[in-house]
Amino acid sequence: MKKAFITGITGQDGSYLAELLLEEGYQVYGLTRRTSTQNFARIQNIIHNPNLKLVSGDLMDQHSLTFALQKIKPDEVYNLAAQSFVQASWEQPILTGEFTAIGVTRVLEAVRLACPEAKFYQASSSEMFGKVREVPQNENTPFYPRSPYGVAKIYGHWITVNYRESYDMFAVSGILFNHESPRRGLEFVTRKISNAIARIKLGKQQYVELGNLDAKRDWGYAKDYVRAMHLMLQQENPDDYVIATGETHSVQEFLELACQAADLGDWQQYYKHNPAFDRPAEVDLLIGDASKAKTKLNWQPSVGFADLVKLMVEADLEIEKKSAA
Repeated sequence: MKKAFITGITGQDGSYLAELLLEEGYQVYGLTRRTSTQNFARIQNIIHNPNLKLVSGDLMDQHSLTFALQKIKPDEVYNLAAQSFVQASWEQPILTGEFTAIGVTRVLEAVRLACPEAKFYQASSSEMFGKVREVPQNENTPFYPRSPYGVAKIYGHWITVNYRESYDMFAVSGILFNHESPRRGLEFVTRKISNAIARIKLGKQQYVELGNLDAKRDWGYAKDYVRAMHLMLQQENPDDYVIATGETHSVQEFLELACQAADLGDWQQYYKHNPAFDRPAEVDLLIGDASKAKTKLNWQPSVGFADLVKLMVEADLEIEKKSAA
């Protein structure tokens, strides 16, 4: 039985990845931070699986990472943990750097010292492209980050390349464009919209407050994207891949389709602009070219943009109906 170690297992991507690996017959170990109250909501359907084990540790604590990997000796390590909310990275730039940048080095060091034969996956981000130098963006597009989060992700990306080339490690980065699901945190704009529209439909609130509606993103489905992560570690040679749909849509389009999915009519009557949600430096147009992943990994997205929005709104309607009951 192959063993996989996942940091960030309680997050959106970590939970979907854990489910996928369990279905593939893995023994899965998930790193969780010690807190007085644990949030296992996203892994509640697998928490009692005998092939899932949760391990206490922290990306800020080198010893806990090295000790865990020495004990487990995993075949694959997926580093998905980070301070991943872009807006918060301006409010907490130092913390973002510690987790999202230096944290990657700590995990890589733990792998190098405890299980150097393990294959390593780093969660890179389309936010590294920022003020884009070309459209669409591929693996060779220069980076120009526009947030402390984007800057931190670039460090994590290049330190992964550095360890691969310096220590002959199987270390890869997946440059994932935005990927959403009903498990997305409520602070992210897509889930904020789908949840608000569900609540408006049920009479729980009147409108949704948002920042810049013109920002465009390449939005995919998280379950499709974790499948790409796994595929990257099944290759003979390590390499980096852009994972994206190749389509771009604005925040306004997401809001319009969400209103349609809930049969609410004109989106404008449910929207209010709140300047507090505008970013100090906006990333205006992200659209990825996943040709390399489609060719080498045989990967394809399975859920389109409109279906993704509908899926999220319907899931939030169910959640809000249950909470009302």
